[in-house]
Amino acid sequence: MNELRAYDINIVGLDSKRYEYDFTSDDAFFAALDQPLIEKGHVRTHLVLDKSETMIRLDFHITGTVEQTCDRSLDCYDEEVDTQQTMLLKFGDHNEELSDEIELIERSTATVNVARYIFEFISLSLPMKRLHPRFRDEDDQDDESNGKLIYQSDPGTEAGSDEQQQDIDPRWAALRKLNDN
Repeated sequence: MNELRAYDINIVGLDSKRYEYDFTSDDAFFAALDQPLIEKGHVRTHLVLDKSETMIRLDFHITGTVEQTCDRSLDCYDEEVDTQQTMLLKFGDHNEELSDEIELIERSTATVNVARYIFEFISLSLPMKRLHPRFRDEDDQDDESNGKLIYQSDPGTEAGSDEQQQDIDPRWAALRKLNDN
């Protein structure tokens, strides 16, 4: 937990104006959070804190790399992180998370620890499918060629006999009319 104290911002003595902070997070940061998603990495966070009478606006710009494990090969690789996110902390009578971007904090709150926000924003910027860069070109080509699969019978058999048209169940014919629209 001592590692995370570096991310405390004392908001009690701050005037209503704009402040800027810079944080560097490395392997010790991710280990202190005790989570399995990211174990190693090196990211820099530039935080702009804009305090007013009713709220605090936190603008994060996070850049760097985090180590990920490829879902396909289980090889480790560095994933680039570059994200900009905003968090609003509104002063209220109790602590409550109103939405993903807005939280209520008590007026008597002395410090705000931004470590949790930094980690959440890094996690949100990572792709769901963790692929080593050497597999990404292959995956992109597969997605383009298999974008949509359409089955179509041979055009010669479709224009064939009237007998085939009469054998079609009327329920399927009604569905086919919807498909033709």
